[in-house]
Amino acid sequence: MTNNDIFKKLRVALKFRDDDIVEILQLVDFKISKSELGAFFRKEDHPNYMECGDQVLRNFLNGLVIHLRGTKDHPKIPGEVLLGMATATSRPATKNTEKRDFKSKQMKKVDTAISNVKYKNKKRS
Repeated sequence: MTNNDIFKKLRVALKFRDDDIVEILQLVDFKISKSELGAFFRKEDHPNYMECGDQVLRNFLNGLVIHLRGTKDHPKIPGEVLLGMATATSRPATKNTEKRDFKSKQMKKVDTAISNVKYKNKKRS
């Protein structure tokens, strides 16, 4: 198993996006661009594929420890961090209320003075 495979599996398991990984690497003062990061996650036969070196994976793992556990001065509980990440990625529950609000606004615009018209469609044979 290569470093790229390990990196991909960690990314999927922890539901990280490229922005999250860049921020985690910045915790250990390791700077990497999104395009360089995307090259690690490509297929091996892709022309822009790049092998993930030991240094990148090591710095990511060290940054992940800091991200989950915190520092000595500001410790964190890893379970709470993971739960916070799970709730942050879930969709907001306000979507249904927005639909209801839109529908109620549209119903206010309807002119009730106009009577309903019934159309009779006859089949022609």
